[in-house]
Parts: sequence; structure tokens; C-alpha cells
Amino acid sequence: MTAPETFGAGVVRHAGLVDLQVNGYAGLDVNADELEPATVVELTRALWAQGVTTYLPTIITAPEAKIVHALRAVAAARQTDPLVAHSIAGVHVEGPSLHPDDGPRGAHDVRHLRDPDVAELDRWQEASGGLVRVVTLAPERPGTEAYIKAARTRGVLVSLGHCAPTAEQVRAAARAGATLSTHLGNGTYRTVPRHPNHIWAQLAADELDAMLIADGHHLPVDVLTAMIRAKSSRCCVLTSDSAALAGNAPGEYRTPVGGSVTVDADGRLTLTGTELLAGSGRSLLGCLDWARAHLPVDPEALLAMATLNPARVLGLTDRVADDGDTVLVDRGIGTSRVLSTRLGGTEVYAA
Repeated sequence: MTAPETFGAGVVRHAGLVDLQVNGYAGLDVNADELEPATVVELTRALWAQGVTTYLPTIITAPEAKIVHALRAVAAARQTDPLVAHSIAGVHVEGPSLHPDDGPRGAHDVRHLRDPDVAELDRWQEASGGLVRVVTLAPERPGTEAYIKAARTRGVLVSLGHCAPTAEQVRAAARAGATLSTHLGNGTYRTVPRHPNHIWAQLAADELDAMLIADGHHLPVDVLTAMIRAKSSRCCVLTSDSAALAGNAPGEYRTPVGGSVTVDADGRLTLTGTELLAGSGRSLLGCLDWARAHLPVDPEALLAMATLNPARVLGLTDRVADDGDTVLVDRGIGTSRVLSTRLGGTEVYAA
């Protein structure tokens, strides 16, 4: 939609949300062992209730057999329902070619990290029917530039993340065809050189759109504000990075990703006993609410960062056009509540 429509009393209709990084939500885990297609379908419906009309299920570092199994489950889920297929615009594979150190690798299992392999990418595509749309990797891994070029010829976008490269390695990856940064400012060491460092280099690279997690935990307000201003809102994408524990009650949980994960009272997810984040506890709608409440950024620009910009990245701008996917939201109580979600002319969720 060109602009949100207001209906009074805080009710607004706008384009459906587009999330490029969803690990799970509401107890539904894309990275569960032996993922079932029914779980992916249920996750899609749960996201419709959060106003997300297009998303990329995100599969993280694992043995190749587990990644392939998950890809097949997503492909099978899409075959059950054309509306589910519409919403799942592809898959984001986050890893396994990431930096192995604590900090940059985040919650990814160091045992399964490995260098990029075009033959493995081809096996992923064969297993899923070509569903892989984004791959996150660390540009300092051997063979990265050749892999990026090969991925682009296959229509796969490459994003830089969970990394600790030099500035020149960032620039080399961008020259090779990388076009995104995954949760920029996260997935790195707690302390990096003042300058040069890879965060500055990614902000400076015009070739890279920045994916940013505005959940109140991953980036402080001033950092997120400065990143948006440096990159420009047109080149920023809000993502949730939501995990299966998003929305769960506070406590300690066992998960396939990270093992023991603690949910704090404020929704923050961490690897138990550490300060390392284990994904986000908010949906993209919740991130958008937080961003509106805390960032000195035009609300329509923030909305574009969760709708138009990610749709553009995927080449799906028709979905955010006037006759595309829409969500009707009640913002009257401060926290958005979805009243209706429509995929084109079909209502898929009603409160």
C-alpha cells in the first residue's frame, strides 16, 4: 500500500509485514529435530495473527542431513495450502559457514560450522525445489567470494553475519555480490576495535542493505538510531529473528538451538548463564511497536522497513502494493493487536 489507511480510534490498515528471519514463534520451532510440515503450517498461521504475510523460515547451522530434512519439511508444508505457499516466499539458511569463536557464532553449534560449499547449496536447492533465497555466512571463511558469485548465479542472496572479518573482507564480499547484513551489530565480539571494524565497513558499503532487530534487546536505542541514519531508512530492513520461545513465560527451557535458554521477564532470550542472546522474543509486529515507541524515526519509514524494503529485497513489491497483502491493526492501546490479515483478496486471520 502506498500509505496506511486510518479508521479512527487507533485502527490502521497497512501492507502486510515481511520478515526475512523467522526461526520460530509461539512454541513452533523451524529448527526442531525432525521438523514436521504441520509445524511449518501452524507457524505460518500463527504469524498471520501477528500481521506477517510473507516470511522466510530460517534454518540455522546443523549437520547437512538436518538442514535438508528441514528444507523438505518446508517444501511439503507449502504444498498443503496455496495460501501457506504464498506466505513462505523461500527459506533463509543462517550458517553453517560462520565464525567459530564465542560471540560471533552466537547460539550456533561450533561442531557443525564448516566452509561454504557450492555443492552443498545445490543439494539444498534440489531437496527444497529451489526454496533457498538467502544464505548468511561469515565473509572471512575460505572460498567465500567464489561461493557468493555462484550463489548469485543461482538466484540466492548472500548476507554477511555471525562474523569477524576485516574491513577489506567485507568490501570483497560486497564486490563479489553480497547484498545484505544479517542482524547488523549482533553476532560479533562484545568488544571490537574502535576503527577500522567490520560494522563500520558494512554500514559504509552501499551494496549491503542492513537487517536490524528492533526488539529492545539486540541493539540499544542510540546504536539503532545511528545505524538507521548512517545507512538511511531506505536501505534498512527490520527483522524479528524470533525464536520458538518468543511469547513464552519467564523461565529456563531446553531447545534444539543453544540447549538451555532463559526467558527473562522482559522477554529477553539468552543462553542460560550467559549474556549471549538466543534469538528474539518478539514478532516483527512487536519489534515495530517497540521501534515506534523508542526510536526518533518517522513512523512511516519504520513501517516501510518492515514491509516495502524487505519485499524489495525479495523482488516481491507487488505484495505491498494497493491490491496486495494487508493487515488491519488496532494500535489504540499502545500494543498493536491484529484485527484482520488478508493475502490479496482472501482473509486468512480475523480476531
